[in-house]
Amino acid sequence: MVNFSYNLITKDRIKIALNHYSNNHDEVVIIMPGWCMTKDSEAFVRISEFFAKYYDVICMDFRGHGKSGGMYTFTSLELMDVDAVVRYARKKNYKKIYLAGFSLGGAMAVIYGSKSIFIDKIIAVSAPADFDKIENKMWKKEAWGETFRKFEIDRFISIRPYPVILKKIKPIDVIERIKAPTLFIAGENDPTVYSWHTKALYDKANCSKQYKEYKDGCHAEDLFLHFEDDFSKLCLDWLN
Repeated sequence: MVNFSYNLITKDRIKIALNHYSNNHDEVVIIMPGWCMTKDSEAFVRISEFFAKYYDVICMDFRGHGKSGGMYTFTSLELMDVDAVVRYARKKNYKKIYLAGFSLGGAMAVIYGSKSIFIDKIIAVSAPADFDKIENKMWKKEAWGETFRKFEIDRFISIRPYPVILKKIKPIDVIERIKAPTLFIAGENDPTVYSWHTKALYDKANCSKQYKEYKDGCHAEDLFLHFEDDFSKLCLDWLN
């Protein structure tokens, strides 16, 4: 497996950093972390290395995160980040391109999937239906406990948020446009994006679809970390 880092430039001239795990497969999984997570965080290195056993993998830093430039706009401008990575993958001549988005990365998978004909399958984990309705009960032990366990100082000091004022596309408003088969995954006890969000997206989707809610499950990448064997099999079965 060859893992190398690369920088792309978006249409609005923002640098987007990625890790490309290349195994000479003809299918690629583009992994999109959520708010305050990066391609180099321990959780997403583990997720990337898992998928890289079966596919080529591209894991990205959204703008305002990690080694990417710019400021994070909470899904307002990140469509251009995903587009830059998908265009990069298409230039590599992959026969199939899959999106695996977590939390706000899951929202971006839905939003981009609603606009692109080049995505073959989608995995949306803890994806919110509407950014303005995200509960984000950070004082709950399910939230701060997991945040503390995953704490990485280099990652936290790399985050550069833009004020939450720009207009945003609501995933629930575009989910019906997705043609690519989509797997929706949620955690029953998610304190950040309550599971009703992802279930609402599943219910409204017109594509081939599947919904999985983990009993006692938490948020986004924590579902992989806590239920690794089952989560991994679920994703592999879906992509295969």
